[in-house]
Amino acid sequence: MQKTLQDIAQSIGAELKGEPQLVITAVSPLDTAEKNHISFINDPKYIAKIESSSASALIVTPEVAEKTSGNLLIMADPYLGFARAAQIFDSTPKPHANVSASASIDEAAKIGENVYIGPNVTIEAGVSIGDDCIIESGVYIGQNSNIGSNTRIYPNAVLYHGVTLGKDCIIHANVVIGSDGFGYAHDKGQWVKIPQVGGVVIGDEVEIGAHTAIDRGALENTSIGKGVKLDNHIHVAHNVTIGDYTAIAGCTAIAGSAKIGKYCTIAGRVSILGHLTICDKAHITATTFVNKSITKPGAYSSGTTHQDNKDWQKSAIRFRQLDTMWRKMKQLEKELLQLKQDRETDNE
Repeated sequence: MQKTLQDIAQSIGAELKGEPQLVITAVSPLDTAEKNHISFINDPKYIAKIESSSASALIVTPEVAEKTSGNLLIMADPYLGFARAAQIFDSTPKPHANVSASASIDEAAKIGENVYIGPNVTIEAGVSIGDDCIIESGVYIGQNSNIGSNTRIYPNAVLYHGVTLGKDCIIHANVVIGSDGFGYAHDKGQWVKIPQVGGVVIGDEVEIGAHTAIDRGALENTSIGKGVKLDNHIHVAHNVTIGDYTAIAGCTAIAGSAKIGKYCTIAGRVSILGHLTICDKAHITATTFVNKSITKPGAYSSGTTHQDNKDWQKSAIRFRQLDTMWRKMKQLEKELLQLKQDRETDNE
């Protein structure tokens, strides 16, 4: 694909400084860019790398533009510009509309126009698939599920019965949506299964990474809001609610009935206990253990960072001694207070 620098500037909303008709063929990192590639600089500290780069054009901030020359696209957020430019040159293959002969589609299913359905796909009764969807090989879609238009489901994803998926969504390989929530009652040493009769409702423009699992609700629906982005290997338990435009990184686990607000960012390997509420615009750093509700926007952290192994072993021993050390400290405080009181008495 080829685009002129002027075309790209208009598409990403940047001011152009340089040759408008310069042909750009790819978006690349600054270090590996070649002739006719465009790259970006988000921080002035990387200006020194420009001289050694072969990039023909750069997306930069106004501050960087004042300190360099050449073919520049100038905007407040070059990283956003890079994202938009990358969309222009996106080379992800898209199959043409077709229904594979090996696909199993129930007569009671409704398939929209310009839809691709790959080999060995199974679509059960009552399913509705919107226009311009791509359903890749090995996908299973259970009864009475609804797939919005222009949604892409990658190979071997499984949507159980009663799943609603919005338009413009991306579901990556081996995602499971609508499996039973972990619900059991205890009876004299045995577990009695609680049927999970709710569904899963997923909004428009949601992307779900590979191997992520989203459980169906016990009685009500598990709900994923508009524009939510879920990384790989995330577990979303039954009756969880995730607000619009929240982004969650890989290996995070969210226990049942937790409610997460809008515009939150949750980093990797975070654990969130069930029945908690996290307010809008909360930002939770990696490996944090959330054991109580968060009511104020801001950044939250817990956990420990890595150390040299020998130092960590020493720290672990001291950690186990914290209670004893605390008791000794309290005793020393009492003794110190008594000494001060005795001295004051002597001075009188």
